[in-house]
Amino acid sequence: MGADKRVEPRIEAKLAIRLAFGSLEEFVERWALNVSRGGLFVRTRDPKPPGTPVSIDLQIATGQRVVRGRGVVAWTCSPSAPGEAHRDPGMGIRFVELDAESRRLVDLVVATQPGAGQGDDPPRPPEARLEDLDFGDPRAEAAPARSPPGLPPPAVTGPEPEPPAREPPARAAGAASPGGDPEGPGRAPATRAGRVVGIDLGTTNCCVAVAERGRARVLASRQGWTTMPSVVAFDAHGRLLVGHPAKAQMVVNPTNTVYGSKRLVGRPWASPTVQACRDRFHYGIVPGRRGEAAVRFAGREFSLQQVAAYLLGEIRQVAAQALGEEVGRAVVTVPAYYNDHQRQAVREAGELAGFHVERIVNEPTAAALAFGYGRNLDERVLVYDLGGGTFDASVVEIQGEVYEVLSTGGDTFLGGADFDAQLVDHLVWRFMEENGFAPPDDKVVWQRIRDAAEETKVALSEREAAVAHVPYLCKDRRGDDVDLRVEVSRAELEELTGRLVERSVEVCQEVLAAKGLSLADLDEVVMVGGQSRMPLVARRIGEALGREPTRGVHPDEAVAIGAALLADSASRIDSVVLIDVLPMGIGVGLPGGRMAPVIPRNARLPVRRSYELATVRDGQADLELAVFQGDSPRVAECEYLGTVRVEGLPPAPRGAAKVAVEFTLGAEGILAVAARDLGTGRVTQARLATLETPEAVRARLGVTDPPAPPPGQRPTPLARVRPQASAPRRSFLERLLGR
Repeated sequence: MGADKRVEPRIEAKLAIRLAFGSLEEFVERWALNVSRGGLFVRTRDPKPPGTPVSIDLQIATGQRVVRGRGVVAWTCSPSAPGEAHRDPGMGIRFVELDAESRRLVDLVVATQPGAGQGDDPPRPPEARLEDLDFGDPRAEAAPARSPPGLPPPAVTGPEPEPPAREPPARAAGAASPGGDPEGPGRAPATRAGRVVGIDLGTTNCCVAVAERGRARVLASRQGWTTMPSVVAFDAHGRLLVGHPAKAQMVVNPTNTVYGSKRLVGRPWASPTVQACRDRFHYGIVPGRRGEAAVRFAGREFSLQQVAAYLLGEIRQVAAQALGEEVGRAVVTVPAYYNDHQRQAVREAGELAGFHVERIVNEPTAAALAFGYGRNLDERVLVYDLGGGTFDASVVEIQGEVYEVLSTGGDTFLGGADFDAQLVDHLVWRFMEENGFAPPDDKVVWQRIRDAAEETKVALSEREAAVAHVPYLCKDRRGDDVDLRVEVSRAELEELTGRLVERSVEVCQEVLAAKGLSLADLDEVVMVGGQSRMPLVARRIGEALGREPTRGVHPDEAVAIGAALLADSASRIDSVVLIDVLPMGIGVGLPGGRMAPVIPRNARLPVRRSYELATVRDGQADLELAVFQGDSPRVAECEYLGTVRVEGLPPAPRGAAKVAVEFTLGAEGILAVAARDLGTGRVTQARLATLETPEAVRARLGVTDPPAPPPGQRPTPLARVRPQASAPRRSFLERLLGR
């Protein structure tokens, strides 16, 4: 009998690594190249031999465990020899056993990166690693962040260096990217070549139209619809979705889906309106690089210009496909009540998408053009534009092909989404009455309720009653499935939303009063915007304004058609003459928190005004001027635009050096600033810096009151829009807290 061969058992090695990531989101975002569903790669100068069992304990900087389990060394990788292609020394570890939470995180990491780490084997080391990990070293640190393939780069608000070339990621149907680049790396090259289109970049839906020789038509989306949802998302595989595909998956992927972002674009993060919105959306609203509001979803941070550029990029591709030629120019519409920052942001989004933006035009002005073009009218009309997220009202005088806006106003927090919110509140309250508990704090659950509310609201525009039904909404305390089923009558909906309609009536009255006009001065009331289809809206406007509103234009397409007609007329001799006005006054902040108006509301555009200021101490070499936009005499109730800094003044006694700061507004209502030394006559371009926070500026001016949004921009809490007759129906949060 031969001697027994004894096999020495392999000693299990311990892999204990603390990664430098500060959060789970950062780990998921940046570790994808190191992990697959079958295992992970670890860089180490002393790899263990294949077959060695390993206990795995990966933690992030906070000490939280992210991957825990057991594995076995599958292969090793030696350092590169001189002259060979670079490769990282290390070893691949195949997973043998992972706990449930670790498996979930591994699957999430892999899903974030299409094409990377999908196999059943540990990933091989690429030429460059995201991490520099040493086996058994808990102090391993991550290398500088790098944008993973398949996701756009972090937020940008201006030109940035071109990134290195990468392999384009997979794209889903309906995917879009600014300028045709799948990753949207900053600013796509804009061009003035090709056709010019008119674009309605709406809060809820977008629409694009083209006109030729005075005849306009709307271009259909890839799915055949004349409008496209203003929704951007990344799916579970990291693919960009825009429009209908993005909206279709919103109910199951709400945190990675951005909608309604038009309300936030161009606003400072510290703005009260932004702070009021942070709990209204399922995605994250975060401060951007320059203090502006930005969004965070799919593990990345995006500027709102980037989000808008994804929408415009899809529109550009749809238009090019429909027309069979390049599309490089556009007239883009914005709400009339947009301030300077918001208009600048929309123009920048167009440039990011590769458009040469010919003009920014107000939405009600474009709707008036669609209504009166080619009809040789001599009328004064009120355009009532109640869309998905904003409300505008403008008085426009039409004389042939001359369109002069006399007065304008609006509310950027009044639209169909606010009507939906009232109905959501009602549905949740009825659900609680029937079941004795509130729906769980789950974003998918609440998105399903929101979708049901929107569908019910639309149905009630045609029927007297409708049923809001969400099957299998959640489980009760016994674990049984519970549906939401509530019958809603049109009368109930009108009671819930009546205060919102009254707010729109108040805006119309303010617009008329601002120019000293009466109801007798109006010839027509033109209604546009999807929410204007609600029977209560037409009925109440008819009662308040003393005349039946006209439906002479398509409520969803009129704005895009008007923009296209304006774009087409610019190339002809008989072009349209469009005279617009400034929606909100512009002024400067004075000590004590006062507002000194420079350009008043409803000033005809273009316009130029100057404001003189002098030095306040001997030898002063620079001057500062805080600029605000709004109609209140107090800067606390106005929107901070920036601070003008004039530098390089010649030394002089106090008060001797004087500067005239010139404010120039073009036809689009976008502000430019220049400074002229009154002593020398020298003109210099002044900087309108926006990095300083509104709080710091107000503190310097001696403002002690907390900032408040202008009256037209103040978001209305749910409890405030309830009719007095429905006092028991308090806001859902109040009822839930027992207040």
